[in-house]
Amino acid sequence: MNLPPLIQAFVLHFGEMGSRWGINRTVGQIYALLYVSPVPLNADQIVEALGVSRSNVSMGLRELQAWNLAIPKHVPDDRRDHFTTPGDVWEILRVLAEERKKREVDPTLSVLRELLMMAPASEAERHAQHRMAEMHGLIEQLTTWYDEVKRLETERLAQLLALGSRVARIVEATDKVVSLGRPRKRKE
Repeated sequence: MNLPPLIQAFVLHFGEMGSRWGINRTVGQIYALLYVSPVPLNADQIVEALGVSRSNVSMGLRELQAWNLAIPKHVPDDRRDHFTTPGDVWEILRVLAEERKKREVDPTLSVLRELLMMAPASEAERHAQHRMAEMHGLIEQLTTWYDEVKRLETERLAQLLALGSRVARIVEATDKVVSLGRPRKRKE
């Protein structure tokens, strides 16, 4: 790997983390290299920078494109494909969240819906369906929340994240205001 030490450390770390995120080392390294590169890179430049095979780079770029994390860019007077990543980290976060939802959450919801439609044949199945219904309800609630949050403008989303646990205090204060506005029950 022929990269400056700072960039090399970043690229190597993303390669190591790739396996924890469900991608292989080379895909993680390609993404990291594209992310920090000031200009779009072609496959040959990636091969040279990372010291990996051309076929690994081609497969890695295809996988990153499938995740919408590698964007083809035309470079004038060069017929080769060049690639970059989304420029805004918030856009990257949105792309990753949407892709993970499509690949992991949506299929789970589909299976849970199918299983909840089946008639239980025993008490054990009724119990299992009850537990599945709880899981389905939670995932549906999270999905609804995600759908609302993803429509927020970046500035609003950043403000929401900056609030952190203070959100709980805001909700508690709101609950108090709401309870103050309710009429008291009369004692009989």
